[in-house]
Amino acid sequence: MVELMIAMVLGLLLGGTIITIFVENRRSFDRDETVMRMQDDARQAVRELVNDLSMAGFWADLVLPGAIVQDGSLAVATDCGPAATPNWIYQTVTPATDQSQALTTVDNAVGAAANASFSCVAAAEIAPGTDVIAVKRVAGARAAAPVSANTVYMRTNGTLGLLYREPEAIPAAVNIPAPFSEWEYRPSIYYVRNFAVVAGDGIPTLCRKVLQYGGVPTMTTECLAQGIEDLQIEFGLDTNGDGEPNTYLANPTLVQMQTAVTARVFVLARSADPDMRYTNGKTYQISNAPAYTPADSFYRRVYSVTVGLKNMASLRKLRS
Repeated sequence: MVELMIAMVLGLLLGGTIITIFVENRRSFDRDETVMRMQDDARQAVRELVNDLSMAGFWADLVLPGAIVQDGSLAVATDCGPAATPNWIYQTVTPATDQSQALTTVDNAVGAAANASFSCVAAAEIAPGTDVIAVKRVAGARAAAPVSANTVYMRTNGTLGLLYREPEAIPAAVNIPAPFSEWEYRPSIYYVRNFAVVAGDGIPTLCRKVLQYGGVPTMTTECLAQGIEDLQIEFGLDTNGDGEPNTYLANPTLVQMQTAVTARVFVLARSADPDMRYTNGKTYQISNAPAYTPADSFYRRVYSVTVGLKNMASLRKLRS
């Protein structure tokens, strides 16, 4: 009987140990999976931002955005600029100036400020205190023939540019002598939305507004990565014309933006699900955003990268 009782106790101890190891391994696996998902979302967010920012102001064979003319065929069902600026999404420079609109931004935006600058972004969907950045450019490869109906293209021969919607209005706003090439127009406006799928779900998400083609072009929403809690961007300005950034500003004016040659991107990523056995007591300070101490059960990481604005830098050299 004694031996049986000893065997039972040892069996219980061994079984308890096995169960404990299994539970801890499961918790460790869940934690690692949560962190990896967060890292994957952050990489996706950074990858998309870097790709677009690095191509900001890319006008194919055309260097000067002021040489681009808007054709009368252009229309947009939902625009996305200031309310008093119709067809803003098609502007490559500020009218009556040579100020490129390749990059425009709202720093540490609240809903009203974001909506005032980018009317297609609803005030209620903005995550307060995050940056909003608009990028205007054409695709990285020329359009294959035949071009698609209702899509906006830039036609250029390297000297002149025509932004038009296929099929082209007749007569065109400007005749582009052959030989010329055509490039799809791809503007984007990046922002952090305060929900992922439905309003109120509490999952911050990096989204962007893009032109959707088919019928009359309209601005529509694409969401890229969940768990992106903050987006901050600083712009490196070349103030002396040597091609190198001399100072970084988080909130440059459009005039100052003409001298931007680099951009620092900061992304604060948060895990999609909380870990109730974990308390995040860290303080996060990125760019000029206020210090943030969440004191909750979500894992977080800050990711940063510096992007060269090659097309902006080339334009800067031409103007110097």
